Amino acid sequence: MSAEQVSSLCEQLVKAVTVIMDPASTQRYRLEALKFCEEFKEKCPICVPCGLKLAEKTQTAIVRHFGLQILEHVVKFRWNNMPRLEKVYLKNNVMGLISSGTQSILEEESHIKDVLSRIVVEMIKREWPQHWPDMLKELDTLSKQGETQTELVMFILLRLAEDVVTFQTLPTQRRRDIQQTLTQNMEKIFSFLLTTLQQNVNKYRRMKTDLAQEPKAQANCRVGIAALNTLAGYIDWVALSHITADNCKLLEMLCLLLNEPELQIGAAECLLIAVSRKGKLEDRKPLMVLFGDVAMHYILSAAQTADGEGLVEKHYVFLKRLCQVLCALGSQLCALLGSDSDVETPTNFGKYLDSFLAFTTHPSQFLRSSTQITWGALFRHEVLSRDPLLLAMIPKYLRASMTNLVKVGFPSKTDSASCEYSRFDFDSDEDFNAFFNSFRAQQGEVMRMACRLDPRTGFQMAGEWLKYQLTAPVDTGPMNSKTGEGLCSIFSPSFVQWDAMTFFSESVISQMFRTLDKDEIPVNDGIDLLQLVLNFETKDPLILSCVLTNVSALFPFVTYRPEYLPQVLSKLFTSVTFEVIEESKAPRTRAVKNVRRHACSSIIKMCRDYPQLVLPNFEMLYNHVKQLLSNELLLTQMEKCALMEALVLISNQFKDYERQKAFLEELMAPVAGLWLSPEMQRVLSDPEAFISYVGADNKIADPVLEDPSGLNRSRISFCVYTILGVVKRARWPAATEEAKAGGFLVGYMPSGSPVYRNPCTEQVLKLLDNLLALIRTHNNLYTPEMVARLGETFAKALDMLEVEKNAILGLPQPLLELYDSPVYKTVLERMQGFFCTLYDNCFHILGNAGPSMQQDFYTVEGLATQLLSSAFINLNNIPDYRLRPMLRVFVKPLVLSCPSEYYETLVCPMLGPLFTYLHVRLSQKWQVINQRSMLCEDDAADDNPESQEMLEEQLVRLLTREVMDLITVCCVSKKGVEHNTTAAVDGDDDEAMATEVTPPASAELTELGKCLMKQEDVCTALLITAYTSLSWKDTLSCQRTTTQLCWPLLKQVLPGNLLPDAVSWFFTSVLKGLQTHGQHDGCMAALVHLAFQIYEALRPRYAELKAVMEQIPDIQRDSLEQFDSKLLNPTLQKVADKRRKDHFKRLITGCIGKPLGEQFRKEVHIRNLPSLFKKVKPSLETDVLENEDGEGLTALFEP
Repeated sequence: MSAEQVSSLCEQLVKAVTVIMDPASTQRYRLEALKFCEEFKEKCPICVPCGLKLAEKTQTAIVRHFGLQILEHVVKFRWNNMPRLEKVYLKNNVMGLISSGTQSILEEESHIKDVLSRIVVEMIKREWPQHWPDMLKELDTLSKQGETQTELVMFILLRLAEDVVTFQTLPTQRRRDIQQTLTQNMEKIFSFLLTTLQQNVNKYRRMKTDLAQEPKAQANCRVGIAALNTLAGYIDWVALSHITADNCKLLEMLCLLLNEPELQIGAAECLLIAVSRKGKLEDRKPLMVLFGDVAMHYILSAAQTADGEGLVEKHYVFLKRLCQVLCALGSQLCALLGSDSDVETPTNFGKYLDSFLAFTTHPSQFLRSSTQITWGALFRHEVLSRDPLLLAMIPKYLRASMTNLVKVGFPSKTDSASCEYSRFDFDSDEDFNAFFNSFRAQQGEVMRMACRLDPRTGFQMAGEWLKYQLTAPVDTGPMNSKTGEGLCSIFSPSFVQWDAMTFFSESVISQMFRTLDKDEIPVNDGIDLLQLVLNFETKDPLILSCVLTNVSALFPFVTYRPEYLPQVLSKLFTSVTFEVIEESKAPRTRAVKNVRRHACSSIIKMCRDYPQLVLPNFEMLYNHVKQLLSNELLLTQMEKCALMEALVLISNQFKDYERQKAFLEELMAPVAGLWLSPEMQRVLSDPEAFISYVGADNKIADPVLEDPSGLNRSRISFCVYTILGVVKRARWPAATEEAKAGGFLVGYMPSGSPVYRNPCTEQVLKLLDNLLALIRTHNNLYTPEMVARLGETFAKALDMLEVEKNAILGLPQPLLELYDSPVYKTVLERMQGFFCTLYDNCFHILGNAGPSMQQDFYTVEGLATQLLSSAFINLNNIPDYRLRPMLRVFVKPLVLSCPSEYYETLVCPMLGPLFTYLHVRLSQKWQVINQRSMLCEDDAADDNPESQEMLEEQLVRLLTREVMDLITVCCVSKKGVEHNTTAAVDGDDDEAMATEVTPPASAELTELGKCLMKQEDVCTALLITAYTSLSWKDTLSCQRTTTQLCWPLLKQVLPGNLLPDAVSWFFTSVLKGLQTHGQHDGCMAALVHLAFQIYEALRPRYAELKAVMEQIPDIQRDSLEQFDSKLLNPTLQKVADKRRKDHFKRLITGCIGKPLGEQFRKEVHIRNLPSLFKKVKPSLETDVLENEDGEGLTALFEP
């Protein structure tokens, strides 16, 4: 190899690199250059001299970087085949580059420093400590040359720790060798890092004020920053004793550096990692030094200085770190301080709380939210929660919460000091909104904890704030609501205050009732507040909604003074019919609808939670409702039904079967009259008549105002809503004695459990035939002939609502629209809403019928046939978004509440055909998706835009989950499922993860599961669905099915004679699943376990499984033979389960799918070196060939 050869090759490489990096190059030219460079790296025998020549200081930075990349490539991919002398030559030259081959610390490019340190680390990973014992000495010597070399040494040490400890990117034995050697030398390394930090910081401080010395000062500062970054890479995992050595010298230095602007972020980062350490409590005690005077002083003064400088990004980032440090300190204190520990509450605890409160009252919403978890921990702590200093903090914390609950700080606005901080933290208002909602929920939790310690203060503050809001003038702000002139929008100053105050009072009042004894409750104050709220009048829907929440929050006081109940009821009833402008023709806005819905649900909640209290006022309530129902246009159908539900809930308190039955008959008379009329019967049972009746065959000129068939639709809705309300709410008394006395008990099951009758049964069953007719008609609307009959305006009437689409795609709703726009903007949207709600509600009725009417429903004559010919008709045309709710709200509850006596007559005849159908349907859907992903290379434009494809694909995923969930619920006992979810969380590293995801032995089949598995066609459908689904591209479904369903189903058929082909198919299906989902740790672990279970259980009977194994790519035949012979020889002592499973996992590695980023990656092979530690006995499985060139290498890297 001549120097000329090297020079001419280097010239070509320089040209190629220049072409690659030149933005003006054509693509073809650039690709050729790239190919030339890659081939050179792969094949050229003279890479090392070329790389070294290109890395010389005289070259440009881009060329030098490429030269160093060549050297890195050599170390990573050719090291194992390089002769010893060439390794030594390369190593010496690289160390020479660090010593004198780079520009000075301030001039050198960071990517050059980075790649240079990477090369050294790659060599260390292959040779240290066995063949390069003096590596640390060499680095030490280099660092004595100056700042430039010291910084590179820091980079090397950091990168080494990251590769070995953090990312663990090398084989286990090498990792262990290096980590143990690092640990043995940690004292030296730590003192080296600390000394470097201290010396450079001292020099920097001395010189930074002298302008002449500025470059030197900057160089020392750079080394200081590098030392802090490197420390951060070690503090996380070294023994705590190193961090607390020498009277916590390290922590003291870090605290000092918090006041050094250039180094403070790095110092805070290190401090945070140190204070967040877990480990033995004994070892963590020295960390309490940070509560001492000196440390506290430095932390607080640093926070004040950073905050005093206004909003500068760098200072703000530092403040966030400091806030995290204080939070972590709080967590350490809570962990160390206990009834049995000798740690005292620190003398500076008060100072700590004050500074912590400063962060809770900071303008940044993000900082405020960061403190909440720690406040919660302090308020919950067994010792600290009794500390007078913390108790004195509660009023201050609650005061701060009153400000923090106010939703201000949207990044797009300027109406609060929080806004400019939010612009750093959030990308959009939607983003901020989502954050704020979870922050507020978190504050609610913490406020409740605080009020547990001091309930009266919270109540007093809530009362003051409520009184203030009731008298404060309304300020709508610059934006008027579209609902009406002079009304609040969700951003109005008045509304955000009302909203915050309501949340506050709700949280503290509910907690007070839980905490104080009955006779300690301040009833008079509560009733005074309630009266003020009841007397408050407003025409603003947003504020009225808050008022109603306050009525509900204060309602428990009425249990002490029942005479106030009529007033509360009349307040709620006037809100049920709330309008901004009476008799307005314009569609109601969401805000108005919310008030009305809110009032209805408050009435329902009151009747559900305090039925005994409301019972004496039943007649008054009933008359109110009758009056409202008499005007057909006054309320929406949903509102009417909510009020009827409230009545039904109170009627449950009659505890008298005949009286309640008579009442329900009277209540439902109008519905029965309408529903059973010949006209309605015709409409419900004929799809054409139905379309015409609801007006979906019309063409409408003005789609906003004109809606001639609205009344017809509302009549159908009213009937369906009412039936649902009654079925859902009518019940027998919970106590058996009361039920018996009231005439609800009709006998006992063979098992001895009581059988009850529901007073609504007779009424509801009368209406069942027409309900099933409606469901059949609705399903038939999706036939192509019927879809063709929809009018021009309503061609898309059966499509999903935009809201549903956005929910499935996970798109956020624009904030303002939620309250300000009409609920349905056009008659088409109204029609879509009608079909969607009607479909759901019909199935809700059927889903509730079982639990509600029990044996009376399950014994309806020919029920299975009736359901099959209505709910399950024309499923082929029913879209996924309609099939999903049907399975969830009808099939699942029906099956779960069905007594086992009716499995044979009702459930099996229904589920058999359903499961068979669902399997075919899902298989076809997934086939389309898989073909689509294969075709997507030929990007053909079609009329199916991407968003539509995404929506369809997401729907198939959701439907798949629904189906698999249904099968699991039907077949597998819950007991196993619950254990299982915890199993997957165990184990902190991948290996443990891989073996801990074992379904517990108790995942048995349910009675229903066994019953279904007895029928051959159903059994086949279930097994095929479960095992095929493993390779469908839905990770969640795969993991659940693997852990909960596959093995119990297969175990059920093991005693029978399975065909060899079937057994091979099951096993292959699991391996296919591994190919699809192997890149996801959870799935991979579960699938490996399942494959292992199948192989161990069935291999002795079926030699075909071995043939499947032999087809796995890159399988080691001898290892497979060894595994097989151990498995088939019962006399051998069984190896531990984990060892067997690990062996099996190694065998099937060839079919475990990898993430896309790793599929085409070139493998890096790092050889193990002779063991550092003598093994006591040689293990059977060690590979004799592990070190072919084992002898004579120890002397390799002598400096």
